[in-house]
Amino acid sequence: MQIRERIKECISEPGQHRPIVIGFLGDSVTQGCFEIYRTGEDSIETEFRSGQAYHGKLKRMLEEVFPSVPINIINGGLSGDNAQNGRLRLKRDVLSFSPDLVVVCFGLNDVNFGLEKLGDYERALEGIFQELKEAGIDVIFLTPNMMGTMVVADENDPLIRAILADITRRQVNGDMDAYMDRAREVCARNQVPVCDCYAKWKYLEECGADVTRLLANHVNHPKEQMHWLFAGALFDMILSDGQSV
Repeated sequence: MQIRERIKECISEPGQHRPIVIGFLGDSVTQGCFEIYRTGEDSIETEFRSGQAYHGKLKRMLEEVFPSVPINIINGGLSGDNAQNGRLRLKRDVLSFSPDLVVVCFGLNDVNFGLEKLGDYERALEGIFQELKEAGIDVIFLTPNMMGTMVVADENDPLIRAILADITRRQVNGDMDAYMDRAREVCARNQVPVCDCYAKWKYLEECGADVTRLLANHVNHPKEQMHWLFAGALFDMILSDGQSV
């Protein structure tokens, strides 16, 4: 990946090159959303802590290993967003900053449209990848975390329980697996490397982990500590020349 050469340039010729820019295009997990709480009779809000999201942790990892290399992070995450809308704002929110690498992560909200909208998801990802390739920018597709698999017993708010029940069924009935399979197919067709953290979450579940308890909102926002899983996987991929992990 070009970013590895950029890191080497910044180390060998300090002060002679612009900072490395890594852009992130995604949904609420990318934006940095965690717990949810009720704000009204029929409304909820989320806790925003963008500095604790995976891209912030990745930045800290890179700066720890390469302290002389200036690195800028562009947070193009938007709560509630999906791949179709992400494609529309790609230029404004990410490409306008001339990134060296863009990490794309969608699926958690797309799946709520059901399997009948898989084609829309596929075409949106394809469009994002094509636009990035035409701009000569390296891209990684980051598969998201699993969603919750049950409504936790200690959640007493009826509104939140209803939301959890509606969304978690998409994980339990296999829709989320289908969306991730389709994303991998699109990536293979477009030669886009996949940082497959969804597979890592599935493995954690197979090992006996309660994946619902690993989510800050018990539905689709990972706890702060779990963002290290994404950061570490991206770190490995960047330094392994973009091979899928």
